[in-house]
Amino acid sequence: MVATPIPTVAELSKVTISWEALPEDFILEEEPVENTAQPLIAGALRESLELSGYIQPTMLIAANLGICATMDGKLVVKAPDWFFVRTVLPLSGVTDRRSYTPHLEGEIPSIVMEFCSDTDGKEYSARRTFPPGKWFFYEQILQVPTYVIFDPLTAVLEVHQIESGQYKLQPIDENNRYWITDMGLFLGLWEGEKEGRIGYWLRWWDQAGNLLPWAVEKLEQEQQRTEQERQRTEQERQRAEQERQRAEQESQRAEQERQRAEQESQRAEQESQRAKRLAEQLRALGIDPID
Repeated sequence: MVATPIPTVAELSKVTISWEALPEDFILEEEPVENTAQPLIAGALRESLELSGYIQPTMLIAANLGICATMDGKLVVKAPDWFFVRTVLPLSGVTDRRSYTPHLEGEIPSIVMEFCSDTDGKEYSARRTFPPGKWFFYEQILQVPTYVIFDPLTAVLEVHQIESGQYKLQPIDENNRYWITDMGLFLGLWEGEKEGRIGYWLRWWDQAGNLLPWAVEKLEQEQQRTEQERQRTEQERQRAEQERQRAEQESQRAEQERQRAEQESQRAEQESQRAKRLAEQLRALGIDPID
């Protein structure tokens, strides 16, 4: 267990935070997923990171996994729709995590995301008393550097980052994206279809502005590259065939020229022989052909 007093806003007395593992007999609340979009959006965020080779064995990326902290002796468990931890300790004796306790199991999350699904504003809840609201829990208890709130229906994306101990809404850049420093990636909106869902999605872009593709997009890219390579190969084959035909034509022209030269040589030889015979005939008649 690790205990850490965390300062909050001025009107709030100090809250003692400890970092303890989730008890084995603790019964997690089994809240149903509020709509079909949430797991698809969360899965798509991980998919592009995995395909790009971004994910390392020491990282933790999870959706709807409980993050634990003990607040004044009372266990608090919040399960963000998506979160990322750069460095976690390896599991001991188990293969799957049932929950995650920062400081005890690894670093605090670099980023947490909540996908709005109703209008009660719980993603913005700053409730300080037990059980604390999500905003207060992420900002003051966990002190997560980046808190993302996304409404898939209205395409509203907010990125809040901690400045002087409190979340501050970040401005969007000229490409309508947000730079997530702790991940070294841009986060933004993309509209289209995936897995039968048409709408707005959260997407990653690298520092150079390249979109990190999903599996279907990577397959399409591979197919396009294969087709382009096939076309290049066909073009090269056609150019080689044209060169072969030109070489053959040149060879044929050279053979024709050789044959014409040989014919000319033969005609010249025949003319020379006829001239010799005529000269001999003239000499036989007593006529000198030179005169």
